[in-house]
Amino acid sequence: MVKKLTEGFWSAVARLILRNRILILLLLVAATVFFGLQWKNMRFSNTEANVLPDDHPQTVQYAEFVSKFGQEDNAIVLAVRDTALFNPNNFNRWNKLSKQFQAIPEVTSVISTENLQELVKDLKSNEFKLQPLYTNTPRTYQEVAAIKDKLFEQLPFYENLLFNKKTGTVRTVIYIDKDLLNTNVRNEFILTDLENLVDNFERETGLDVRVSGMPYIKTWNSKIIIDEIGKFILAALAVTSLIFFFFFRSFRATLIAMSVVVVGVMWAFGVLGLFQYEITILTALIPPLIIVIGIPNCIFLINKYQQEVKKHGNQAKSLQRVIIKIGNATLMTNITTALGFATFIILDSDLLKEFGIVASINIISIFLLSLLIIPIVYSFMPIPKEKHLKHLNKKWVDRFVGWMENVVRNHRIAVYLTAVTVLVLSIIGIYQIQITGSRIEDLPKDAKFFKDIRFFEEEFNGVMPVELVVDTKRKNGVLKLATLRRMDRISQEIDHIPELSTPVSVVNLAKYSKQAFYNGMPKYYQLPTSQENTFILDMASKSKGNANLLESFVDSTGQVARMTTFMRDVKTPRMEEIENDLLKSIEKIFPKERYNVYITGKAILFLKGTKYLIKNLILSLALAIGLIAIFMAYLFRSFRMILISLVPNILPLVITAGLMGYLGIPIKPSTILIFSIAFGISVDDTIHFLAKYRQELAANKWQIKKSVYNSLRETGVSMFYTSIVLFFGFSVFIISSFGGTQAMGGLVSATLLFAMLSNLILLPSLLLSLERNIANKKIFKKPQIRVLPLPDEENDKP
Repeated sequence: MVKKLTEGFWSAVARLILRNRILILLLLVAATVFFGLQWKNMRFSNTEANVLPDDHPQTVQYAEFVSKFGQEDNAIVLAVRDTALFNPNNFNRWNKLSKQFQAIPEVTSVISTENLQELVKDLKSNEFKLQPLYTNTPRTYQEVAAIKDKLFEQLPFYENLLFNKKTGTVRTVIYIDKDLLNTNVRNEFILTDLENLVDNFERETGLDVRVSGMPYIKTWNSKIIIDEIGKFILAALAVTSLIFFFFFRSFRATLIAMSVVVVGVMWAFGVLGLFQYEITILTALIPPLIIVIGIPNCIFLINKYQQEVKKHGNQAKSLQRVIIKIGNATLMTNITTALGFATFIILDSDLLKEFGIVASINIISIFLLSLLIIPIVYSFMPIPKEKHLKHLNKKWVDRFVGWMENVVRNHRIAVYLTAVTVLVLSIIGIYQIQITGSRIEDLPKDAKFFKDIRFFEEEFNGVMPVELVVDTKRKNGVLKLATLRRMDRISQEIDHIPELSTPVSVVNLAKYSKQAFYNGMPKYYQLPTSQENTFILDMASKSKGNANLLESFVDSTGQVARMTTFMRDVKTPRMEEIENDLLKSIEKIFPKERYNVYITGKAILFLKGTKYLIKNLILSLALAIGLIAIFMAYLFRSFRMILISLVPNILPLVITAGLMGYLGIPIKPSTILIFSIAFGISVDDTIHFLAKYRQELAANKWQIKKSVYNSLRETGVSMFYTSIVLFFGFSVFIISSFGGTQAMGGLVSATLLFAMLSNLILLPSLLLSLERNIANKKIFKKPQIRVLPLPDEENDKP
């Protein structure tokens, strides 16, 4: 029963399509309009995706931190390293810039030389208060020098916060409203207001202003992603259309194929809008991916149509056979490709889950579009003339296929020796791979904001926040001298880690309070002694001037304190070392029975997210291989055929991994993604070849060699065409500004090229060498999905 249903299915599909052409076209137009209307729901990501699941301990700890202190990454920093800044005109212009930012509604506060406050002792009220560092606008070099001297020499509280004493760099810190951090308002402020104000300042003073901070980095990151979507789509269309035209030498065929993928891109954007998914660095890749993956469908369908026309000259019969014979194989290949992407859906990461859902849906969509549009459009057109079929007789393609056939026929031992040698060398290379990554290494290296990140790393040890949260387990426990001393000890431990900046916490405020108590003498910038503690900290806690400062470091109950440090851009192995060193110091300094101390912040979330992602992507690849193996078992009903079909597809993955080891490309989230994508696509060639091989076996009465050679000659050209399109199509991602996207483009292209050679040379060689074990009527007796020749095929005349 199943056999009869599967045999008649594609014939029924062909009749349905060709008999309802107008209705199907109208439905496609309606669907395209519907998806076009969903574009308005698309939104570009303003947030930084957290790849960790919501119930992960690090996610829970970070959420707890945010609930107490708010998001820690709302600061934008501006800095100038130039002695000319202390020219009175430039210095006053720098202060004016701070006032301009303070006047913008999106800004909650600004800390700069313009509004710098000094903590002083008020004997009358017996408390500390904040007063301006200076009140009159400085007019002379001497007045500016006095302000600089006081700031650099007498106010250590602001060191590494507002200035670098060694280099003379001065910076301004701008705090954005936390409610606007993940909205378009943030982007408008940074890309318009901030950029204009900084440009005006630089033009008027001739000084170079460096800008950074996580909101600034995320905004420019998002802008580049948006800009690259259009660039990728145009590049993919240009490359694939040129290659397509080179192969077919037909404007008509090229225009039809491009129309199919353009509609596919419109549907891809529509699916993103329909699900209201944000456009991230991953989902931005889907439209050009649809172009690259959709063109091979068009190649198989149009090439088969032209072959049929050349064979018998009957247009209706040609279109029917295109749907019946190529539609079946193309469905299988698109399913395997979709499976490769769909494995991301099982991961707990929303970023990858959304990518997997949208990619797999649109891969099936582009299959449906190509299967429907190409036969229907050709049915309204005149039958191709002889000039349109010339490409089928290209001598260089025949020579290439002939070379492959000669290698398979006469040099199988050399093929196996080469494969084994490459496999051994690749395994050696794999052992040289490092599993690493950093927060910013994939960012555009030539972008100004990337160079500014490096500047702030050099001057202030980075912009990526790391938070130590100290829970004293009792109300007002933070201001106890014992707690402050322990926090001071951990601060000293952090100071010994070169990749971390000097932490800022309530300890700094306590030291500053003691300095103020002793009339601002810098040598007293230290924690109070036991004798001083009672009245100094009592004065500090009661002082109105300290209230806002204290709120930044301690929660409302006085039980929990934060210590903020910033980390340089380091690789994940070094980040792990730093984390482990800090945890050891925390365990030594803070007794667990009295304190609950943990490390959080976006830098730590990145570390944990990277490890989690790599672990889950390896699982995703294993699942992709398993699912496709099951699909092949369902298709071919033979365990031996499963093994043989997987060998030519796993070998290219091993070769690529080996190349990564030799080239020093680490395993990280942006590169581990390559293997699942490449495997899902490369197995398509295997299915095309084996489907044709099974068909040839039945047609040639189980003559193995004849079936293999016929399969190689008929599928070799289309497989070569599609592999070249995929190679150059994925290569367009090399033009990306992002290192991870560049790596994906180059490595997927290389993997697919290796897969083509493996499927056209190694796979036929294995079939011939193991013919007695794998090719017999029992093994192919009842396949679940059949690729059937039409009953009158043998009677066709050209």
